[in-house]
Amino acid sequence: MVNRQAPQPLSDQALAAMGEVDRARPLGLYLHVPFCATRCGYCDFNTYTAGELGSSSSPQSWMEGVRAELDRAASLLSPVRKVSTIFVGGGTPSLLGGDGLAALLGAVRDSFDLASGAEVTTESNPESTSPEFFSTLHEAGFTRISLGMQSAAPHVLSVLDRTHTPGRALAAAREAAAAGFDHLNLDLIYGTPGERDEDLAASIDAVLSVPIDHVSAYALIVEDGTAFARKVRRGEVPMPDDDVLAARYEMLDARLSEAGMTWYEVSNWARANTDSGLPELDSACRHNEMYWRSDDWWGVGPGAHSHVNGVRWWNQKHPATYSASLDQGLLPIGGQEILTVDDAHTEAVMLRLRMREGLAASFLDERERARADVAVVSGLLRTAGNAYVLTDRGRLLADGVVRDILG
Repeated sequence: MVNRQAPQPLSDQALAAMGEVDRARPLGLYLHVPFCATRCGYCDFNTYTAGELGSSSSPQSWMEGVRAELDRAASLLSPVRKVSTIFVGGGTPSLLGGDGLAALLGAVRDSFDLASGAEVTTESNPESTSPEFFSTLHEAGFTRISLGMQSAAPHVLSVLDRTHTPGRALAAAREAAAAGFDHLNLDLIYGTPGERDEDLAASIDAVLSVPIDHVSAYALIVEDGTAFARKVRRGEVPMPDDDVLAARYEMLDARLSEAGMTWYEVSNWARANTDSGLPELDSACRHNEMYWRSDDWWGVGPGAHSHVNGVRWWNQKHPATYSASLDQGLLPIGGQEILTVDDAHTEAVMLRLRMREGLAASFLDERERARADVAVVSGLLRTAGNAYVLTDRGRLLADGVVRDILG
């Protein structure tokens, strides 16, 4: 049964804060495609299979809602701000096909102007791509492809309920490069029960065998409410081991660094264009950097989250409810909040410290700097100019370092 909870209007305080934003600040758009062919056991994203949706929603009604929300976003951000980055995520955006994703980018252009050199990324499942798919995206104006590989080991993919074959992700990366894409990312998940050191080593070798310039690697997290969590609760698979996760992370970092890739966020590595000083990472995902720096972005689609000038809100989750609200001329807002100064500070410390550039000492108060200095003595942080930066050991304990600094 679809939840028909009424949407919330943006509060007067939220609208006022949005109206005071610096128009020169970068603006990103996140576009959420909520459709999946099957549900992976570890996934807790806001996604739906055709069987789960039934006749309550369709890609067509979703696209109509997206167009309406884009128009409303542009009117609220008037005078219209140019969009610096676009990220299409899901779900499985590639289920829309090349023409569907091209139409989605066209809908963005109907409402917004894109900045010169805008980064335009889409996630893709290797099984729903082809040479023609990538050619269509390149011609439409996409600049970056992110492919979900997860592992090169069939038994690991099986535990994760992934349906693609290990070699398909590599073939898709080659097809995307042949279509003209210079910026390609492969996602890995490490620490899956049953994964061995040699499995991860083979996965890294496979990633480095294709023309990618970015790798995202995430420790398997058991999220409440997922099929994987139920298996753990029943004792069918063990919880990921923290010591194993740390060892696997160190392996990833060492192997990727040897191959000329540099970490620029705890879970992300990109190919650098210089060997001296702090690398300029042309291959870094600029859209994700906007999140980590608390810039402005508008999330379009069911369940998508937005942040503009300290105002955060999130959309109604079900595609049918989302579209119905927009049909009534309403923004599909499920909830909202105005970040307090303390909230914004906490988030900035948490996110910026995860980045290679580190956290400016001037951003911290006297007590926080004293705690950061203790972390330096402990070998978890180092100083670089006027910034605190995580050491290699500190990256393994990043969440704890943040908690210690904030006190």
